[in-house]
Amino acid sequence: MEADVRVAWARSPPGPVLRRGGRGVLGVVLVAFGILLAGCAVSGSSPTPPPSQSTDVGPASPAGTGTVSPASQDTPGALRYVALGDSFTTGTSVEAPERFPDQLVAALGPEPPTLRLVANLGVNGYTSTDLIRDELPALEDLEPEFVTVLIGVNDVVQGVPLETYESNVAAILDALLARLPADRVVTVAVPDYTVTPAGADYGDPRQQHDGIVATNAVMERLAGDRGIAYVDIFDLSLGAADDRSLVAADGLHPSGAQYALWVERLAPVVERLIAP
Repeated sequence: MEADVRVAWARSPPGPVLRRGGRGVLGVVLVAFGILLAGCAVSGSSPTPPPSQSTDVGPASPAGTGTVSPASQDTPGALRYVALGDSFTTGTSVEAPERFPDQLVAALGPEPPTLRLVANLGVNGYTSTDLIRDELPALEDLEPEFVTVLIGVNDVVQGVPLETYESNVAAILDALLARLPADRVVTVAVPDYTVTPAGADYGDPRQQHDGIVATNAVMERLAGDRGIAYVDIFDLSLGAADDRSLVAADGLHPSGAQYALWVERLAPVVERLIAP
């Protein structure tokens, strides 16, 4: 399949994932938990703080954060690959080998030039602001040689102004270009979750669809301005309206089969970028 990718060499180098705004009941629970800890504290000692809580709806992704793909750990000559993003990167409701970063590595094969997935930093419910705060700093220790970025659906769901998203994406891409050349970064479009069975649970489908289209236009333009590849998988996600095999068991996220279609577009682009 011909890859749908746009690269401009310019002047300078949801369900369980979609996170609604507000703290709601969770905030009350956290306050109550804090009071309980304070009451149980031993005089003269500090209570152990509770683990960080997420406002995500539903269970956490099985993949977790910062996970490593065992199959790709011992590939000599492979570029160190880190995937940045939200639940579409961490692969909510699919097994680890079905996530698109893992499928991408598998599609490239073991022979150089190829990638070695050293970390999948995607987190359920993350917005572009969360990525800047938590995922970008992790790159210091991970020392990636190749990065993918897919972020924006939760900015739409939480009503983040498009101008804020644009500013954040510019900051993300510029931070990556401070570490890597443009041909070592690939951006990926946000899929349209509104066509899935659970899509209407996260806002008016027409309005959210339009928000995703606008978000993708921002990522495509800012990536192109910086000579960074943008791979458009948006149309592939629309197939989930008629083909439920493209939807995970949660009725919201892409299935491994849909991620495989993404990789059919991603792999040729990555192969070209990392070729000697």
